[in-house]
Amino acid sequence: MVKNLVIAALSIALLVLTGLLVRKAATSPEPVVPVVAPEVPPVPPVEPEPLEPAPDPVPAPDPRIVAIEAALDAGEAMPGMQGAVLGFCLIGPDGETLYERRGDLAQIPASSLKTLTTATALEVLGPEFRFQTRLGVSAPAEGAPKTQADLILLGGGDPMLSYSDLEAWAKGLAEAGVTTIPGRVIGDGRFFPGSIFADFWNWGDIGNGYGSPVSGLNLEHNRFAAVFAPGEKEGDPAAFVGALPEIPGVVYWNETTTAGEGSGDGVVIHGGERTGVMHFRGTVPMGEEFSVTGAVPDPERFAAHHLRLALLAAGIFVEGEAHGSGDLFLKEEPVPVIADELLVHDSPPLIEIVKSIHATSDNHETECLYRMLGVQAAMPPEEVVRRHWEQRGLDLAGLRLVDGSGLARADHITPRMLAHLQHLAATGPAGGLYVDSLLATAGGAIRFKAGAMSAVRSYAGLVETDQGRLAFALMMNHYASGGEVNEIQGAVFGALLGEAGEEVPEEAAEEKDEPLSTEKSPAGE
Repeated sequence: MVKNLVIAALSIALLVLTGLLVRKAATSPEPVVPVVAPEVPPVPPVEPEPLEPAPDPVPAPDPRIVAIEAALDAGEAMPGMQGAVLGFCLIGPDGETLYERRGDLAQIPASSLKTLTTATALEVLGPEFRFQTRLGVSAPAEGAPKTQADLILLGGGDPMLSYSDLEAWAKGLAEAGVTTIPGRVIGDGRFFPGSIFADFWNWGDIGNGYGSPVSGLNLEHNRFAAVFAPGEKEGDPAAFVGALPEIPGVVYWNETTTAGEGSGDGVVIHGGERTGVMHFRGTVPMGEEFSVTGAVPDPERFAAHHLRLALLAAGIFVEGEAHGSGDLFLKEEPVPVIADELLVHDSPPLIEIVKSIHATSDNHETECLYRMLGVQAAMPPEEVVRRHWEQRGLDLAGLRLVDGSGLARADHITPRMLAHLQHLAATGPAGGLYVDSLLATAGGAIRFKAGAMSAVRSYAGLVETDQGRLAFALMMNHYASGGEVNEIQGAVFGALLGEAGEEVPEEAAEEKDEPLSTEKSPAGE
């Protein structure tokens, strides 16, 4: 039993000791074990990367360009523009392209191409250049040859020579004591070589007044009025009354008929170079006598004939007949030259002719300028034009130039080139004169030249804006509706001005040289 008591006492003592040890461990801190950190080599400081500058705010789109784009979008969506081509280019004050749509696509320009000829002539020939026409005799006024002397009218390409000029010369000769011309009156128009018609002018153009021939000797733009008397009812033959003024050596084949009252000019005149027969086809409106403008087939003979009539009217007897140099060539006779010069007649200065071209879109006047460029440089006029504008920095890609007036449908030019041409012409050596010579609309804010023929419309020019003077070209080909084209033009002009549509003056839009009626000519719209 004692043994058991001892065991119990030892157990109790062991339990007490264990409790004391546990309490001590809970209240005593753990020993700190030192930690040695590994050595790390020093790292050089890193320069912070520069912050990217904040992007500039995107500028608001130019409202003028937004409006132009909207006008072109709306135009292309029109029913009559399906399958058509619409091109546009806008050039800034420093020659930069601000906006374009199909600017590099070549199109038929019609009469806006005239600005290429007029701008070239102003810079190459100069605004004060004048054409000269000479009058003289083929032998000295004194001595035996006097009885054989011919009076020679030698052309120098003047497109503005008139009947009043011939009358003034005849009056002056009479006042100087001339009573007789002992020989013939010879018209010499060989100053311009080659055909009197451009090679690519249509057969339906060259007998009509707007397609009159271009000779070195021209009188009244080589045009005449063909007068018709309509029948009593539609379908009746119309009578040809006569030509004013008379044309020597020509007979007329008239097949015209009578159309309804107010139907307008439906006559097409088919002529040709030095032809002896002119054909009248189509219709004249019912009512009073009606006249249309035709093209003289032999300008040299025409001018000589009317000079002879002017001399007779002034009381000067003319022993011989009137001939053109072409007549003598066909007879294998020599063409006499001037031995004694009686007078030299100057045309108006070139700037006045340019103003006339831009106002009336006259093909004849333009072609005389174009051909003179070639004569002065002794090379084809197309080459003169190309060389000049290449030197001025104009990109000629897409240009095909077969005449100077745009009457030929074989002419091609891009809106980009046509617009850049306006900029260069306006900032060139004759810039002020060129700008002022263009037709004006919107109070002068827009200066432009229009072109029109069948399914072709174009406008090229300049517009004054708060950004400065901008140059533009709008071209449309192969459309079905002229009315829709008018709407497009009005909307684009309005966008250029920053306001509602501005219509082109009627006389410019209708292009007097290229009729808009499909009944008028294969070249007309």
